[in-house]
Amino acid sequence: MKFKNVILGLFLTILIYLLLSLSKKTFLPENSLLFGITTFIYLGAGLIYLVYWIFKWEKAPFFGSTIGWAGFFLNILAFLVRWIQTHQAGFGYIPLSNLYESLVFFGLCISGVYLFLEFKLPTKFFGSLVFLIAGFVLAYASLKASSEIRPLIPALKSNWLVAHVITCFLGYGAFAVAFALGIFYLISDKGNLKNYLPSKTTLDNLIYKLILFGFFWLTLGIITGAVWADQAWGSYWSWDPKETWSLITWLIYGGTIHARLTRGWSGKKLAWLSIIGFASVMFTYFGVNFFLSGLHSYATS
Repeated sequence: MKFKNVILGLFLTILIYLLLSLSKKTFLPENSLLFGITTFIYLGAGLIYLVYWIFKWEKAPFFGSTIGWAGFFLNILAFLVRWIQTHQAGFGYIPLSNLYESLVFFGLCISGVYLFLEFKLPTKFFGSLVFLIAGFVLAYASLKASSEIRPLIPALKSNWLVAHVITCFLGYGAFAVAFALGIFYLISDKGNLKNYLPSKTTLDNLIYKLILFGFFWLTLGIITGAVWADQAWGSYWSWDPKETWSLITWLIYGGTIHARLTRGWSGKKLAWLSIIGFASVMFTYFGVNFFLSGLHSYATS
């Protein structure tokens, strides 16, 4: 039964939330606490998938997927709670405006893209790396970013910001999963991995489809970002470092799709490009924020 994991994951989420509410004696526990629990759930799901690989425990994929869905639903719930708590704080905005909020949404997109893809996967083995990535993203948010709810600066008070962040991070989530599959493609001949992974042709097609999916959303993200920039700063494009590196990332993935269609690039070439592209995503997201100053410097707060 394909949806058994989903139903059990939802049940676990409700149970965790009710127990937490009872222990804290409030229906709305602090959102940062919910995100912190989600972090451990994601990491736990990733470790259970690893147990499947290392110890050949056949029930591990079922438990890993169930726990992964629980983390996904709790991530959504934590996001909604934070949204409510922004209204309680008197600011009332969709929580997508700073480093902490974008990180927890990034984790949500990574797990969401993978879990819905898992319905089509011949094996659930890939969750080992994907959920560890999602867990580390949320762990970084908890350890390095401020979870304080603050009023928005004027430039962030725009619906175009919401559209820009959602579309970009849907693309980033797909690229993260493509990166994980690219890693598995390159190591698929090592040890007993071939006993757990689908054929290289299947892996190759999955990587390409994820890149196509991510490229579509990244393109929309750049377009909505340009419209938002015109509203906020009076210019669609200003060659801000964030804009420049977003364009570089777009060109890498666009070049990958072009090479696939015109040159037939596949296999290891496609796997390496999925890794290089995700490295560019990470620099666009983290590197630019911390090493290059520009109009997007608010994102580090």
